[in-house]
Amino acid sequence: MSAQNNSLTSFALQKFRRNFWGVFSFGLIVTVGIVAILAYVIAPDASKNANQMHLAIHSKPPGFKVNMLTIPSESITEQGFFNKLLFGAVNPNTEIPIESYVINENSLIYTAYAGDGLEGLEKELSLSVFPNGKVQDYIEERTFLFGTDKYGRDYLSRILIGSRISFSIGFVAVLISLVVGLLLGSLAGYYGGRLDALIMWLINVTWSIPTLLMVIAITLALGKGFWQVFIAVGLTMWVEVARVVRGQIISAKELQFVTAARALGFSDFRIITKHILPNIFGPLIVISAANFAAAILIESGLSFLGIGAQPPMASWGGMIKDHYNYIILGKPYLALIPGFCIMILVMSFMLMGNALRDALDVKV
Repeated sequence: MSAQNNSLTSFALQKFRRNFWGVFSFGLIVTVGIVAILAYVIAPDASKNANQMHLAIHSKPPGFKVNMLTIPSESITEQGFFNKLLFGAVNPNTEIPIESYVINENSLIYTAYAGDGLEGLEKELSLSVFPNGKVQDYIEERTFLFGTDKYGRDYLSRILIGSRISFSIGFVAVLISLVVGLLLGSLAGYYGGRLDALIMWLINVTWSIPTLLMVIAITLALGKGFWQVFIAVGLTMWVEVARVVRGQIISAKELQFVTAARALGFSDFRIITKHILPNIFGPLIVISAANFAAAILIESGLSFLGIGAQPPMASWGGMIKDHYNYIILGKPYLALIPGFCIMILVMSFMLMGNALRDALDVKV
């Protein structure tokens, strides 16, 4: 039996490798996952939620360059590596975009950046603020590859950190839907009768309610926030898993190996978990890929409506909400960049799901 399973698995992997778009989508998903994990290491602005605001340089186009003056703070905040990796760096320093500067004997005279052809204010700063008076070490030319948003934050950093929301919502939502769907679907399919009728009634009632409407209701009941969205999305996606598991178990429980397991006196729990469920993982993998994509879209929709991830947390849907009116103001990239990110990630999951479906279909 194990040798047969190994041969079927190797056959499915060979079929999957021959599907170019499936392999390409899988590689893209893995890349986005790595970027999401290392977002604060890769992002130019490694502060928490990439929330360093510079209103003087708001809504600048991709490739915008400006000299940035960093005024060091006297307070010192110690952080561990994993704390920075997960939550971003605490940056107590003050950053000021400047147009020009002159260093005198005891002071730094700089002109703040104003933009739009305006001349900024000229200010003076004592050199004692900088350790050892080395001003040049605290002035650098900074390039914003994706430009800046309406608050002057680095848009590339916000995009990178926003990938964490989309990826994590997919994982948590799929995990919740699998746990609930497997439990209810297994009970309904294996035992049947009144329990099956009750669970199917619950599935049909849940299925009849529009997904977005139910998510909004659950989110409002639990409150607006990061984890509340995860739970709300997960609790609305279990019905598809439950229906698939129920149908598969109804077919599988009449097979000979299940009859043999009953004859040997195995418990129902062991028969379901050790003998039936491992044989229906194929459809579950495919539906999980589709649910992953659906969860990303639902979270983006909730953030766009303002009941998803709350500011200043970076979310692709929230970034579209903040900048969709810039489409008619001549700066459509502020809304299009996160929109393309959502589209590419969702399409990758759908293409990978199609490739997995073809690879796991033993008839082809």
